[in-house]
This record gives sequence, structure tokens and C-alpha cells, in this order.
Amino acid sequence: MLYKILADIVVFIHFLWIVFLIFGAFLGVRYKAIKIIHISGLAFAVIMQIFGWYCPLTHLEVWLREKHDPTLVYAGSFIIHYVEKIIYFEPSRYLIFILTILICGFNLWVYHRAKKHD
Repeated sequence: MLYKILADIVVFIHFLWIVFLIFGAFLGVRYKAIKIIHISGLAFAVIMQIFGWYCPLTHLEVWLREKHDPTLVYAGSFIIHYVEKIIYFEPSRYLIFILTILICGFNLWVYHRAKKHD
């Protein structure tokens, strides 16, 4: 049961990380440390897409679920179920790469716009 709970927590953290990558520039324009983490995360996301790697959080979540019950396809609360559907939808690699580039472009635009107003 502990592994299942930990896997659900990892899925939630993964969701928060994705939200941060999409909208993190809004905090990054105010705080230099967040900007560094955010831009590094975006760069790592692009690198993962280029090389076809999975996020380390995905590997951790799968490992925890296997530790809980290797035959279990899905079990848990409906909230976790829907969060997983948002994070683990099945688009093509090409679409994911395009979305990653668009997210990076959006965040660069936010940073550039904020720099103009300083």
C-alpha cells in the first residue's frame, strides 16, 4: 500500500512540474532562483524530447506501481486517475516535441516581455 501511495504522490508532483514548466516564467521574472530552475527544466524537457527519453518521474512512478503490484494496470482514487490522464495522454512523439517547443517559446516570450518592462 505504501508504494501505491508514493506512486500517486509522484504523479501529483509530476503534474505540478508540468504546470510549472508551462507557467513558471510568471514567477521566474520575479525570482532569479526560480528563473534558473525553470529555464533548466525547459532545457531538460527539450533534451528529453530530442533523445526520446522519458521523464525520471515517469520511471519512478512506474517502479513504485510495479513494487505495489506488478499486475495492476490502474487502481486508486478518481482524482489520481484524472491527473494521470492529463499527464500521460498518448499523442505522437512529433506532437509532444512541437508542444515542448511551443511551451519554451511561450515562456521565452514572457521573460522577454518582462525584461522590456524593467
